[in-house]
Amino acid sequence: MEAIILAGGLGTRLKSVVKDLPKPMAPIKNLPFLHYLFEWLSLYPVSKVVMSVGYKANLIEQYFKNRYKNIEVDYAYEDRPLGTGGGIKNALTKTLNNDVLVVNGDTFFPIDINSFEDFHISNNADISIALKNMTNFDRYGSIEIENHTILNFNEKKYLSKGLINGGIYFLNKKKLNIPSLPDVFSFEHEILEKKVRDGSAEIKGKIFYETFIDIGVPEDYQKANEIL
Repeated sequence: MEAIILAGGLGTRLKSVVKDLPKPMAPIKNLPFLHYLFEWLSLYPVSKVVMSVGYKANLIEQYFKNRYKNIEVDYAYEDRPLGTGGGIKNALTKTLNNDVLVVNGDTFFPIDINSFEDFHISNNADISIALKNMTNFDRYGSIEIENHTILNFNEKKYLSKGLINGGIYFLNKKKLNIPSLPDVFSFEHEILEKKVRDGSAEIKGKIFYETFIDIGVPEDYQKANEIL
């Protein structure tokens, strides 16, 4: 199994508490946030991780080098901000499999990857999204599904309960024809939302109930320190 970690974020909103570091390297109990992602991935048959890196990529490479436990580590460099879609496209050039796991580098959602892969393959999906069941939230957009098929992505607003995108995907790069896409684009807007609207891809969602941690803003970064 191959995985991509999107680790090129500037971490602008975290500057007040984490200075001079890429966001995924923000320290949690004296270890970088990425360490916890790798610990989770190492529990599953993930043989290779490609890290999509940009801002201060040298700090990430110096720390993880080319191997973490049983995982080969490679790097796809962004010489300019490529957006989530461009970062994925660039990193996919270093993968061999058609179906690849993609993980956001600033969220921790330790789902059962084997179960998620089985779901993706058995549904013959172009893209599968790990969904988080959440209560009392307004920071994230919500997702509507029916029989595991994504029907709609809703704008951010307060909801007492709903499903959000957990930032973990399986995607089939052959079915999506990734090489034909622009070098700079948003995966969320130009792939997920657009293809759900026009029905041009099989996009499935599986609900998971594990703890979801997002270090995107200072308040949630502090929560991550407490939880992890």
